[in-house]
Parts: sequence; C-alpha cells; structure tokens
Amino acid sequence: MNHVTPRHRPVRQNRVLRLLDRLERQQRTDPVIDTLRAGVRALPLGRGRDLLHGRWLGHPVHPLMVQVPIGSWLSAAVLDLRRGHSREAGLLIGVGLAAAAPAALAGAVDWAELHRQQMRVGLVHALSNTAALALYSASLACRTTGRTGAGRALGFLGLTAAGVGGALGGHLAYRQASGANHAEEVPHVVTEGWHRVGGVDEFPAGRPVRRSVDDVPLLVVRETGGTIHALAERCSHLAGPLSEGTVADGCVTCPWHGSVFRLSDGWNVRGPATAPQPAFDTRIVDGHVEVRLRQGDGQADAESDRERAART
Repeated sequence: MNHVTPRHRPVRQNRVLRLLDRLERQQRTDPVIDTLRAGVRALPLGRGRDLLHGRWLGHPVHPLMVQVPIGSWLSAAVLDLRRGHSREAGLLIGVGLAAAAPAALAGAVDWAELHRQQMRVGLVHALSNTAALALYSASLACRTTGRTGAGRALGFLGLTAAGVGGALGGHLAYRQASGANHAEEVPHVVTEGWHRVGGVDEFPAGRPVRRSVDDVPLLVVRETGGTIHALAERCSHLAGPLSEGTVADGCVTCPWHGSVFRLSDGWNVRGPATAPQPAFDTRIVDGHVEVRLRQGDGQADAESDRERAART
C-alpha cells in the first residue's frame, strides 16, 4: 500500500505583519527617536512621571486615558452619518481633543522607556495619532465656520488616522508586549516547596547574585547583617537583568530603565515598572540558602519565621 505524504502549502505572512516587522527593523528613524526620547526624559515631571506611568494603578494608564478621545470621536462619526447633528458631533470632537493631550503625554512617558524596536513602532503610532489630532482640529474649525460638509469629511479622515494609530498601539501591546508584566509567569512556573540555590558563602554581602529555580532566573542579595532576600530576576517592566543592577537602601535598581524594587517584598518603589517583582522566602539549612515562592496571604512569611526561630 502506497502512502502519499500530503503537501502543505507554505503559510505566508500577511502584508500588514510584514510591514510591521520591517518597521521594527527600520533604523533610519533612530536619530529622531533619540532626540525625542531625550526630550521626554528631560521633562520636569517629578513624581508625576510615575503617575503617568500608572504605577498607582498597577498597569499603564495610557490605554485607559485614550478611551475618552477614541470614544468621543467614534460617537461623533455616528452622529455625522445623519445630517443635522454637526453641532453635537463638534462638541464630542472638542471633548476628544481636550482629552487627547494628557493621554498623549502618558503615552510619551511610557514610550521613552521602551526597547528600540518598540520605539520605532511607537513613533509611527504617535505620528498617526498626531495626524488624527490635526484632522479633528481642522474638522472642528470647519464646523464653527459653517462648513459642515468639510467638517464631516475631515472628521471621518481623523477617525481613520486614529484607527491606524490604535492598530499600531495594539501591535505594541500584544505583539511586542509593551506595558505587559514580564514577571507574571513566575508564580505559574516555579514549583512549590523549598529550593536550594547555593551556599551562604556564595552570596557576598550587598552584591546581587543571579541564580535559577525551575529555569526561572532569581536575584539573591545577602545584606551585611545576614538577612537574605530573593526576587524574580527579570524586571517586570521589560525583563531587564536585576542581577546587573545597583543595590542600595534595601532596594535594587534595574540597569535598563531605572525601575526600583524593594528587596524585602519586591514592591515597585519607582517606575517605569507598574508591577512588583515576585518575592521568595529564604532560609538557611546546613549552610545552604533555600528559597520558596512567597504566597500572597502571608502564611509563607509566618511559617518561614517560625522555621528560622526553631533553627536558631
């Protein structure tokens, strides 16, 4: 009996994804990106920078803020489909324009702390949204001067530009993982129980050391007083190597974008990281350091404290 191996047609990548992949590799815009990034980082925002990053919310605030302009402009387009509602549509366009400024500032602050490939896509995302702002501003100006037809046409063009910008924003978020928590998988990968990561003398006081548990990179720091801390080693912001960061004042600073995490519990003290680092309980058994993923209810902390007390 003859067996015929079925032939499969080669799967071709669609044109949009090919274009986006090419955009990620495009280096011609890098000088512009460097200039804009330096300008955004130099803005005197102070504590407002973390506010715009969304550290208080636990995830980037920019996607939440853009709902107002997008929703307003889409509603205006629905009204423009029927004649006689240009005034109401103009009011919605004005609301969208007013809400776009703080949303754009939050997006720019996030954009300035991304990988190079993400920033290239983000630049075009920003340009598309800038075009939308210009078109909607012109649309509003036309409506206020009685040129309703031109105002409607410019409004539809503005919605198209905003749609392109939104599609690029989706690519940034879901394809390139911009704004995602890059440490989220740790609790799902590390197995329960204690794991030995090395002898006490392998961890010089005050120096970050990289270890691994279940193929998950781990940051281990022994304080001068002997207390040992352990966190997931890849930064929740963009997976930067915390073991190459600076340890000071009970915290570790990511070497890539400057996020600061508290060693005792992994809390993100300063952004751009919006999510804390998974923390591990530690103990010393027969001169060796053992770690266990910390539970969120505090039970692991209490049990670890009891075990330490019993061994001293």
